[in-house]
Amino acid sequence: MADTNALETLIQSLRRLPGVGVKSAQRMAFHLLQHDRAGAQTLSMALAHAAQAVQHCERCHTFTEAQVCSTCLDTRRDASKLCVVETPADQSAVERTGAYKGLYFVLMGKLSPLDGIGPHDIGLKKLFDRALDGTVLEVILATNFTAEGEATAHVISEGLKARGLHLTRLARGVPVGSELEYVDLGTIAHALVDRR
Repeated sequence: MADTNALETLIQSLRRLPGVGVKSAQRMAFHLLQHDRAGAQTLSMALAHAAQAVQHCERCHTFTEAQVCSTCLDTRRDASKLCVVETPADQSAVERTGAYKGLYFVLMGKLSPLDGIGPHDIGLKKLFDRALDGTVLEVILATNFTAEGEATAHVISEGLKARGLHLTRLARGVPVGSELEYVDLGTIAHALVDRR
């Protein structure tokens, strides 16, 4: 195996990506250097440009190159609905459904006291200011169904429900096309509680 500082730096840099261990990082690095040097240059320039150009939207906190993202500027969207998600990836997933036409607020994280992440770290004050701007009538809590996501949804709910906003939470339940005997018991229990 080659042993150079540049190669090791590349491998360690690739390991920063989620789900990429030492072997995967080595495979990627070797592939780029052996078979696709032009791709490596393109990737390098794209990363440098994105790190420089991409910022947070002033209104919803998602990633954008402008001060305000195109979703927030879209006058066809329903400004009375505000969907709260943890990450831009979660926002993208909701958008891909085509079922939601309101606006978003992206927390860029979730509450996790064990990791030292509190309300200030995920911008809850900015969210509350946005939700209470006089336009928003419904806040849809679309945080993940993890312990931290549930805690985050609870804190947001407690902070906003006394202020006259309609708060809703994404439904949980049995996935479409699944058979009950193969669905985990927790999902079935939540589906029973949240039945309609």
